[in-house]
Amino acid sequence: MLFNQPEFILLFIALLIGLAVVKSPVLRRRMLLAASWYFYAYWDWRLLGLLIASTFVNYLIALGIGAAGSSVGRRKTLLVASVVYNLGLLGLFKYFNFFVESLGWILGPLGLRVGTLDIVLPIGISFYTFQAMAYVIDVHRGLIQPCRDFFNFALFIAFFPQLVAGPIVRATDLLPQLQLDVRLSWHDVFLGFRQFTIGLFKKLFIADRLAGFVDQVFANAGVFDGASTWLAVLAYGIQIYCDFSGYSDMAIGTARIMGYRLPENFDAPYVSTSITEFWRRWHITLSSWLRDYLYIPLGGSRKGRRRTYVNLLITMVLGGLWHGASWTFACWGTLHGLALAGDKWVHARLGSDRSCSPGGRLFGWLITMLIVFTGWVFFRAPSFHQAFLILDRMYVHPGGIAWYHPFAISVLVAMVVVHILVAADRLGLERLAPDRILSPVALFSMWWLVLAFPPEGFNPFVYFQF
Repeated sequence: MLFNQPEFILLFIALLIGLAVVKSPVLRRRMLLAASWYFYAYWDWRLLGLLIASTFVNYLIALGIGAAGSSVGRRKTLLVASVVYNLGLLGLFKYFNFFVESLGWILGPLGLRVGTLDIVLPIGISFYTFQAMAYVIDVHRGLIQPCRDFFNFALFIAFFPQLVAGPIVRATDLLPQLQLDVRLSWHDVFLGFRQFTIGLFKKLFIADRLAGFVDQVFANAGVFDGASTWLAVLAYGIQIYCDFSGYSDMAIGTARIMGYRLPENFDAPYVSTSITEFWRRWHITLSSWLRDYLYIPLGGSRKGRRRTYVNLLITMVLGGLWHGASWTFACWGTLHGLALAGDKWVHARLGSDRSCSPGGRLFGWLITMLIVFTGWVFFRAPSFHQAFLILDRMYVHPGGIAWYHPFAISVLVAMVVVHILVAADRLGLERLAPDRILSPVALFSMWWLVLAFPPEGFNPFVYFQF
């Protein structure tokens, strides 16, 4: 079920009426859980069983860790069981065929054939698996007490606004909210509706309308000239940002309407003047998850400079594979891992003074954007062959058919202006007070543009595949 589907609108309105009418906090939470499970089962009811099973296993393991008290061995055994179970789910449903096919490249010349399985990738499995695993780890670390109410924990895992594409919410942030008697308020409804509208506008008016141009250029890699190819790559960078940050805005807005707060997931990433800053602004909840549950346990920056670089590279390669079971995603992660290591090396050698000057910040921004948008080629291209054809047009042989898409150019110019204003702290619709006339005017304009210029065809959210 999509946020912009009529079925969701009807479900959400019915849920809001129920939350407003029902007085019992426990019953309201049960209604919210039922709506969340229905929201997920709408895609494929068979996958709901996997979600509930994962919820139940992690619930029991966390209770076991809590009951183990000071028994270090038992607590560690249960933690390992949780990690093995959760990563095993991802390994089976998301990576089994990938590794089998990769193994086939080695065994094929020897005349050996390894068959793949007909496996359906459960939607959102990467998100709710990471969320459940983080919860168990936090219980083991003593950051949170195990939740003893199974239905409250199930609601934490299945909370529908962020279930299938994030933000990845920590138990320390959401579970306490789910245990409170949250009431609807007009202030929250307005702020949530505003953020939902911003996200809907990003998705339908910008991302979906850019998708056709981007898809055509990448499907015919090497046909269009260098300028057209660069425009398509820049358009894809805008498309994926508006698509994913748009979903995050809609998720955060939907939760806010009901009185719940989810963490922000994006903070104008294209104003970043270093790749390190970029990852503090892009997919913030995943970045912090990888930092806290992978990079730091690997040793972080505590074991010397070389080990720091290796840890960064391992973290980003695995982060790339988290996005998709493909070597192009691993390559994308490797590029960012090398860039992060290089950024640390440069700052260690030159210090931070030089990057504070206007010229240094501009140079840093140019290098960062070059890395980011070159990386998007591997992220978007379905194969290395197509990725290298795109890169060849961008950097080596610029000849080909010219296609300067007017809407893509307009959006590119608008995004540059918006990011300049954001960098100068001169823009921020989300900071407008509800009683400011510009706030409803801006929202009305967005809705009018979405309804007057609908996208062609159906475009699911990019991150649904992850």
